[in-house]
Amino acid sequence: MSQNDGTVTVYIALGGNLGDCRSAFVRARAALAAAGLRITACAPLYRGAAVGGPAGQPDYYNTVIQAATTLTATQLLRLCQKIEHQGGRQRQQRWGARTIDLDILDYAGTVSAAPHLTLPHPRLHQRRFVLQPLCAIAPDWHHPRLKHNAASLLEQLPPQPALALVAQRW
Repeated sequence: MSQNDGTVTVYIALGGNLGDCRSAFVRARAALAAAGLRITACAPLYRGAAVGGPAGQPDYYNTVIQAATTLTATQLLRLCQKIEHQGGRQRQQRWGARTIDLDILDYAGTVSAAPHLTLPHPRLHQRRFVLQPLCAIAPDWHHPRLKHNAASLLEQLPPQPALALVAQRW
């Protein structure tokens, strides 16, 4: 969604399961704000079992941020990757344990299948650990491809392990 001031609304998922994830998320939020994003909402912090990936991983912490930005989608992706790198993220194994992961869920309702960035995030509608925090701040957010809102997508999920609320504010 575009604003009159040239900003667009974006949703970014934060996840991690190594080290002090809560502190990593606070640093990531600060880095996003320092880069000019106006944080408009932060979902609660949740903890849940790792889904997919290598067996034996520690539980993941997850949340979602809503922000307004003038950055392009590609600029936002580069910023997220820079923040991940600064937070100690190492990409050694797909869906492996990580200190921090920032995923752009939605960029102003853009639909794109560019090789470097698929929008909206291609698996967000399948993941309770994304939809539950997203619903906490934007239950009416509308998936531009699937034509369902976040609350409806969450209701449609098959049974999955529950997420534990860790903190309302972080």
